[in-house]
Amino acid sequence: MAWERKLIRTVRVRNSQARGVLARLLTAISDAGGDIGSIEMLTETSQHVVRDITIYAENEAHVERILDAIRDNESSRVIQVRDEVLELHQKGKIAIRSRYPIDSMTTLRRVYTPGVAEVCRLIAADPSMAWTYTSISHMVAIVTDGTAVLGLGDIGSLAGMPVMEGKAMLMETLVGLSGLPILLDTKDTEEIIAAVKAIAPTFAAIQLEDISAPRCFEIEERLQAMLDIPVLHDDQHGTAVVSTAAVMVAARETGRDMNKAVIGQIGLGAAGNAIGKMLMRLTGNPVHGADLSEEALERFEREGGRKSNLKEIMAECDIVIATTGAPNLIKPEMVRKGQIILALSNPNPEIDPDLALERGAAFAADGKSVNNVLGFPGIFRGAVDAHAPRITHEMLVAAAETIAAMTPPGELVPNPLDKKVHHAVARAVAEMAIKQGIARADYVPYVEE
Repeated sequence: MAWERKLIRTVRVRNSQARGVLARLLTAISDAGGDIGSIEMLTETSQHVVRDITIYAENEAHVERILDAIRDNESSRVIQVRDEVLELHQKGKIAIRSRYPIDSMTTLRRVYTPGVAEVCRLIAADPSMAWTYTSISHMVAIVTDGTAVLGLGDIGSLAGMPVMEGKAMLMETLVGLSGLPILLDTKDTEEIIAAVKAIAPTFAAIQLEDISAPRCFEIEERLQAMLDIPVLHDDQHGTAVVSTAAVMVAARETGRDMNKAVIGQIGLGAAGNAIGKMLMRLTGNPVHGADLSEEALERFEREGGRKSNLKEIMAECDIVIATTGAPNLIKPEMVRKGQIILALSNPNPEIDPDLALERGAAFAADGKSVNNVLGFPGIFRGAVDAHAPRITHEMLVAAAETIAAMTPPGELVPNPLDKKVHHAVARAVAEMAIKQGIARADYVPYVEE
């Protein structure tokens, strides 16, 4: 698929108005290894046609090869090359806006002085009123130290800001929460915990993001113990929820009983460790775990997993999940007939799904669809609406089951932009919090304004 590629460019091309010019141009792009996205015609005369053509490439050198192929095409001329990704990010992707226009002195006095003093006194007398009369009830901190950003690794919190903005956009667009990126200029565990604890009164929940393992485990655990609002490391639990939903769907599609299947997890970083733990609690059976780190293996074993390795997992397990970041790690000859294989590393999976299917896998998929955007917006919306002090395993399972139930036949997961899915996840999470007795009595489901 085109969107797997790393670079996107929009090329404005002027072609002569003649039969076959466009066809030869598209063939030249394809022959140069480029993928083609949208094609938009801008102007047309009796002599020329100007179009914007979106191309996808592996890297800058590949972009240049594609552009050379376009230039070499007879009757085609490159007018402009634009990076629309960079253009979209100029001045950032989010902003804080007022909910009410300040268009009169009367409004000014109500929102600021002297009227606001009345609200301050009310909250001072009863702090719980802040939930009703301030933005705290829909504010979520998105906190990172930038040590595990995407597949880029430790690039620092400042370079991770575009990802945090994207998370905030998704929260607001899909479930109406106001995510606020918080960049921490420290990698020290104690300083991170202290900083988040200090800012916590501003927020209804804390989303930890792109913090490297194993530090992320301790940071999340200690902060949740300190605070009376939900703290969730999305790279662990958001990914685990969506991956578990995908396993549920794959098992359903192949008629396999998850509770009787032998499951293997290859890669025990933040995501892999959480996926394995969630599946173990869900099925009651140990998950076989493999990792190059002895520390990661020992941690997984302490949490109920079984130490293993790549060769053993591929030989013994019915369901295999891989989150290693190592492309082509699973060799075709390792695949056994009837296996379910989810190779979730992006952009390049541990094994190409088509190749796994050719070798006899009953079901195979990669990480393009298994994205935690299907999880975290609804999970946080449900927890915040229920005013739950934490997000429990049962709430996460409710989210996974909802995602699986709403997956159309023939698909691995639902459309991540389907708001009905996110609202259903929010309701399921909140209802589970109520069932567990940790929700407020006056829970009202989220309804989009």
